[in-house]
Parts: sequence; C-alpha cells; structure tokens
Amino acid sequence: KIIGARYYVKGFQNAYGPVNATEDYLSPRDIDGHGTHTASTAAGRQVSDVAAFGGFAKGTASGGAPLARLAIYKACWAIPNQPKADGNTCFDEDMLAALDDAIADGVHILSVSIGTAKPLPFEHDVIGLAALEAAKRNILVVCSAGNSGPAPGTLSNPAPWIITVGASSLDRAFFAPVKLGNALKLIGQSVTPYKMKKMSALVYAGDVVVPGVPQNVTGQCLPGSLDPNKVKGKIVVCTRGAGLRVGKGLEVKRAGGVGFVLANAKANGNEIACDAHLLPATALTYDSGIKILEYINSTKNPMAVVSPGRTVLKYKPAPFMAGFTSRGPNVVDPNILKPDITAPGLNILAAWSEASSPSKLPEDKRSVKYNIYSGTSMSCPHVSGAAALLKAIHPDWSIAAIKSALMT
Repeated sequence: KIIGARYYVKGFQNAYGPVNATEDYLSPRDIDGHGTHTASTAAGRQVSDVAAFGGFAKGTASGGAPLARLAIYKACWAIPNQPKADGNTCFDEDMLAALDDAIADGVHILSVSIGTAKPLPFEHDVIGLAALEAAKRNILVVCSAGNSGPAPGTLSNPAPWIITVGASSLDRAFFAPVKLGNALKLIGQSVTPYKMKKMSALVYAGDVVVPGVPQNVTGQCLPGSLDPNKVKGKIVVCTRGAGLRVGKGLEVKRAGGVGFVLANAKANGNEIACDAHLLPATALTYDSGIKILEYINSTKNPMAVVSPGRTVLKYKPAPFMAGFTSRGPNVVDPNILKPDITAPGLNILAAWSEASSPSKLPEDKRSVKYNIYSGTSMSCPHVSGAAALLKAIHPDWSIAAIKSALMT
C-alpha cells in the first residue's frame, strides 16, 4: 500500500532548530493524525467493522481508490511548544522539495491538504508553482480551499491548474439532545459517548468567568477563563468564536463542570463539527443556542441533562456547504472561478495515528485507530481518490479531462 515515504525538514530546522522528539518524529511517521486521516481517505483499503471513539459511524471504511498505492511526502511539522490541536507549520522550502521529489518519483496524482493563511499571488505561491511543474507533466494536483470561511475572498490554492476543493456535509448526523428543565428538547450533535446520570444546574459561561476576562470573549470558555467556584457540578454553555472547540470543553472540565454545550456563533449557522470531548457534551446550531440562552435567562434555577451522541443516517438536508470552507471570489485573479468543486469535509471518519489522541490536546490520553475530523483537508482526498479511479479507467486522459469530468 505505502510504496514510499520521505520527509523534508531543513526549512523547519533552519527556523526552529532540531525537531523535539517528544513533539514530532524525525521521519515520515505521523505523530499528529492529519496525514493518516487524509491518506486513508484518498486510498485506504477496505476495512470492516471500524468506528470512531465511542462506536460512532460504525461500518466498513474505504478510501476513494482502495487499490491505489500511496507515496508519502511529509513536509509539515509540529509547532514547538504548542499543542498539536493548534495545527502544524509547513515551510515553503520543505513543501517545494517534497513536491519536487514527488514529481521526479513519477506520481500520478498529488493530494495536498495544505492551505495558506491568506491568498497568495501566483508568483509567491509555492504550492501553485510546484503544481504548475506537475501539470506540465500531466500530474494532477488536488488541493484544499482552506478553512477561513464564511468570509469572502479567503480562498487558498487559487491557481487554475489545480483542482481546488471546498467542503460540504454528508447525510449522516450524530444526534445528542440536551433536555432542559422546562421539558424543551434541543437536538444537538456530538461524537462524545459519556453519559450524565441526572439533571444538573445549567449556566452560561459569560456569567461564571473570573474577573478580568475581556467582555467580547466572556462566553467563549477560553483557557483559564472560568471560575471553579461558580462552575463546579454544573453544565456550562459556551459559544464558538476564538479558541479550539475541544479546548472549550477542556476548560469546562478543568473548572469542575459536569457537562458542556457548545453553541454556534451566527457565522457557523447550522453547521455542526462534532468532536470527541473529554466530558458529556453536545453542540447546537445558532438558533438552538439562542433558545438555550433564553431559557437560562427566563428562570432562577435553569437545569439540563445532556444525552450521549448516536449515529443517524439519511439525515437531511444534505449535502450543504460547510460554514468553515474558504470562499471566493478568487482575489488573485477574479476571472478564475474557485473553488472548483466540493466534497465531503464535515465530520469525516478515517484512519488516525495512535501516537495522537482524538482531540489532539496534550491532556487527552485516549488513543484511537479511527477518528472523526472536519476541514477542507478532509474533502481534498475525496476528490484525489475519485481522480485516481478515473485515471485507472482512462489512462490516456489529460489532467484537464479528469478535472472536467469530475466538475461536470
């Protein structure tokens, strides 16, 4: 299956010094989970009876092109002194060396689940420049659009010779209702299997913070923001915005909370990214989040109980575009429409590195073989796998023909 694996670290080491062995492996091996997840989505073999932590999304897993072979080029590394959940860093010179070798090695398709912080002009876009060299040799390059949506003009990888992939949802959900003391039931989603024994007091994070937390982030459960004296034994409602979703749940647990409800901000709308939290938890749409806050403000003793998640198939509406997916217009060249295509990128089950945990937080000691994760990183290899199947059926097709067939 894996017929080659290389790593590229000179750019990273030039900036940060030697790789810390506790943070990353000085080898192509994956300590993070992201590379394993994307590689298995593109070309993982069929494996029966797999599931995420807690038994979610149970069934037979398969990559898009299960008989294709994989060559791995590791050019991204753990950021020193930061949790893995904050993401990796990829230096231009390391990515360019990796892509250069991939072209020389004779790969047919390059699947690149990497984006830039902001759109780059073509002449400064290392992935785009390398992709142009690949395209000249009829090697297809598939890239993520980025996760900076829903703001306009946020797109990564805008070059016309790349297939740029946005993220959309599946017709599968993970229902985890929260029942309020007034008998109202709000259907949230979660891939957290922990059970609550009874109804508990419900509070809004903004009402239980320590003094000095800035007014604009009081409800967001950022690290160190909650007062244990006001949180212990309670369910805390946090809002999305700054900080990691899993980090918010960790903060509730640190402060002694027994449960956690994550309410979408307006920008997130009805998209719910599910996480394996460290305590009973569910996530709510923006409208349901408003309802739970209205309930808290309507009674002296708000109460609630969070149910563990369960997998639900044939969920509608589906597919819809994920709020996080980076948007056009293509600010580098408005004449070129981007993204080119969308593919499943919300709550995707795929293989995971057992050297990582499902949340990637350092406090999380759980280990899993499969994990549910979201991002245009997850949608990109769906298209790469589909392209590999087309390439196998039509070996004489140009990369433009493959792109055209996929888009139409």
